[in-house]
This record gives sequence, structure tokens and C-alpha cells, in this order.
Amino acid sequence: MSAQQEATFTHTKFVDPTPLPGSVPKVDEVGATSAPLKSASFFIGAYCKPYNDDFMLCKNENNDPEHCLKEGRKATRCAIDLIRKLRENCGKEFDAHWQCLENNNQEFYACRKPEKTFNTCVFEKLVRINILTC
Repeated sequence: MSAQQEATFTHTKFVDPTPLPGSVPKVDEVGATSAPLKSASFFIGAYCKPYNDDFMLCKNENNDPEHCLKEGRKATRCAIDLIRKLRENCGKEFDAHWQCLENNNQEFYACRKPEKTFNTCVFEKLVRINILTC
């Protein structure tokens, strides 16, 4: 019979000391958890399609993660830009939808009513005035 070992936890945050390559521009994190990202996912897919396509093509041509950092950062910047626009123009509707997802195991079917309200706002305020193309 083997002896059980107790788990040890550290209270320090790990920060990777390795610097980014000099040729890669800095980009902020999206700053959203999974529920807001899932709520905005269809709009991110449409709005950021060219950047996401470039990133995926790059990943297919070379499996080295460093090879596609520039393309990945462009896709991240696009998502940040869209989330900012969603918050500025449809913040209340966006919050209601992602909070519903958060409270319902991130299941879309449970949040159709706030999703419809959110989609209506996006199409009226962003698509109609060509801020967002879907």
C-alpha cells in the first residue's frame, strides 16, 4: 500500500520571466471571462473574421507558436475593439445576456430572451450604422 502525499499549494502568482520576442507588438488581454466571450462569440466571429482567418492559416502553415504571434495579437485586438463597442452601445443588453449564460451553465437555449434583446440592440445600433458587419 502506498503512502498518500498531501497536496502543497503556493500562494505566489506565477509570472513567466521569458520576454516576448522583440518583433512582437504588445497587446492587452481581452479582459473578459468565458460568459461575455460566449455571449459575443457570433459577433466576434463576423467582425474579426479576416484576422481570425489569417491566424488559422498561419497556424496551419507552421506549428511553432511563436510563428503566429503577430496574427494572434491582431485577432485579440479586434476582439477587444468589438467588446468595447458592445459595452458602449449595448452594455445593458450585453450584461443581461452574458449574466444569464453565467447563471445557466453557459447554455444558449436557457437565455434566448436576453439573447434576442441583445441581438436586436447590436443590429440596430452597430450593424445598421456600419460599425459592425455581419
